[in-house]
Amino acid sequence: MAASPTDPFPLALPPLPERATGAVVVGWSGGLDSTVLLHRLAAEPAVRARGLRAVHVHHGLQAAAHDWAMHCTLQAQALDVPLQVVRVDVPRDSGTGLEAAAREARYAALAAALAPGDLLATAHHLDDQAETFLQRALRASGPEGLGAMRPLRRLGEGWQWRPLLALPREALHAYALAHGLAWIEDPSNAQSDPERNFLRLQILPLLRGRWPHAAAALARSAELCAQADTLLASEDAALLRAHAGEDLRTLRVPALRTLPVDRRARVLRHWIHSLGLPPLPARGVERIEHGLLAARADAEAEFAWSHARVLRWRDFLHADRLREPLPPDWSAEWDGRAPLSLPDGGRLLLRDGDGDPAPGGFEPPLRVHARRGGERIVLPGRSHSHLLKHVLQERNVPPWRRAHLPLLSDADGRLLAAGDVAWADGLAQWLHARGWHLVWHPPGNGGGTAR
Repeated sequence: MAASPTDPFPLALPPLPERATGAVVVGWSGGLDSTVLLHRLAAEPAVRARGLRAVHVHHGLQAAAHDWAMHCTLQAQALDVPLQVVRVDVPRDSGTGLEAAAREARYAALAAALAPGDLLATAHHLDDQAETFLQRALRASGPEGLGAMRPLRRLGEGWQWRPLLALPREALHAYALAHGLAWIEDPSNAQSDPERNFLRLQILPLLRGRWPHAAAALARSAELCAQADTLLASEDAALLRAHAGEDLRTLRVPALRTLPVDRRARVLRHWIHSLGLPPLPARGVERIEHGLLAARADAEAEFAWSHARVLRWRDFLHADRLREPLPPDWSAEWDGRAPLSLPDGGRLLLRDGDGDPAPGGFEPPLRVHARRGGERIVLPGRSHSHLLKHVLQERNVPPWRRAHLPLLSDADGRLLAAGDVAWADGLAQWLHARGWHLVWHPPGNGGGTAR
C-alpha cells in the first residue's frame, strides 16, 4: 500500500494479504509502534472499506495500565476507529515467567477477538526481527526458529499480519513525530533484565556501532532462514503424516528410527509445533533421542518441559500438555440423557446408531467415577471377572488414556463400563438391544487409541 504522495514522511506498507478476506484488527498497546501502525492503516480507504478496528489488551501488570486503556480509548475516538478493551488475568505462577505468561494471555485474547478470515495487524518491525533472530540463535535454534517472525501466519480463526517487518524503528519514530502522534512509554522497556530488552538496549547498539547495517543484515538472515524452512517444512509434513499413529499426538517409533538423525529432529520439532505445544528447548530433541527413542519399549520414559510432555509407550511417542487425571475421589450420577462433562475436560455421551443423542437413558442413573485400582469387570461371554488393569493392557490402552478413563458402576458398585473401551456383559447386552453405544471424548484433541 503506497503512502500518500503529499506525506513528508511516507510509510509504504505491503499489500493486504489475499488469503485473509475479513476485517483488519490492529493489536494496539498504545506504544509508539502500534500507534504508528493504527494511524497509517486508518489513512487507507481500502482498509476502512474492509472494516478497521483495534483491540487493546489490559494486562493490569503496570500501575498505569488503566490510564493506558483510557489513552487508547480517546485516541481511537479521534481516529474514528472502533476499539475493544479486553481485560486479562496473567498467572504469576505459570512456570514460564511473567513476561511469557503475559504474552500468552495477550495472544489468546487477540485470537479470541478475530472472526473467521480476520487479519490481526501487529507492529513488529525490522529491529524486532533482528532481536528475535539473535535470541533464537542464542537458544541454538534451527532454520524454523531462525526464520524468526513470519509476515503472515495463522492465528485462531484468522491471520496475523506484520506489515512493518521491513521498516526500522527509526522510520516509525520519524513518522510519529511528523504526524504529532501521542503514544505511551512503557517503563518496563527501559529495564535490561528481560532477554529481549538486554539485546535491544545493550547488544544491538554495540553491533550498530561497528556495523551500521547490523539490524537489516540480521533481519535478512531471518528471511533467508524462513525461506529454507518453508522448503523443508512441506517434506516434514509429509513425513509426519506417514509416521503418525491413529492419533495425531502419537508417532510410531520404528518408523521414526528409519529416518536420518537430522531429518528425524526436524520431524519431531514439526510434530510438536503442529500440536500447538511450546517449542522444544535447545536440547529437547537430544533428550527425546537418548531418553525415549533409545529406551526400552516397556519403560514408559518421558520428557517434560513448559507444561508439556512427550511419553514413550511401547512403539509410540505421545505428546500433549500436562493434564491432571480424573480426581480419584470424584464421582457423579449420570442418566445418559445429556452429555456429561468430566472434571478433566473430557466428556461422556450416550448415542444411538446414527451418532445422535439416544432417545432414552439409564434407569436408575449410573455412577461415573475415576479408577482407583483393583477394579474387576465381567466381559461379554465370560462367566468370571477380570482385573480391569489386565483388560486395558490386553486392549492396548495407552497410559495417557488410562489416567482419564471414566468408569461406570451401578448402585451396588458393580463395574459396568470403562469409558468406551470395555463393557460388562449386562450393559453390553442392554446397549446392543437398543442399538446404542457409549462415546468417551478424552480431554484435548488426542483421543484415538494407539495400536
